[in-house]
Amino acid sequence: MRDGCSRRVLGYTGSTAKVIFHADRGCQYTSSQLAAVAEEIDVRLSVGRTGVCWDNAQQESFWSTLKTKFYQRHTFATRVETIAAVSSWIENVYNRRRRHCALGQISPVAFEHRLTTITAQAA
Repeated sequence: MRDGCSRRVLGYTGSTAKVIFHADRGCQYTSSQLAAVAEEIDVRLSVGRTGVCWDNAQQESFWSTLKTKFYQRHTFATRVETIAAVSSWIENVYNRRRRHCALGQISPVAFEHRLTTITAQAA
């Protein structure tokens, strides 16, 4: 990888193939350096349209929740510990227990289960 970085050093624990990295049009997100790294690790870059603030609203809400409800309340000794803790919080709290207003006050896992059940019954 560029500049001697490795997936282990960057903190990746699995494949980044097919991951979409969506951001605003800030210079750090549209730089050739980020584009080169994204290509190397098979991440697709996506940016919102100029002047359209609501295309990022759900992601901004997620980051705000992660920061205020979890990240800022803990101290981590290592990058690996941080990745494991944040991943666990996302999977066990954010996706399974936390109710989301955009999903009718149910968790994402419950919403997905309901959706797949309805789809299976319709088939």
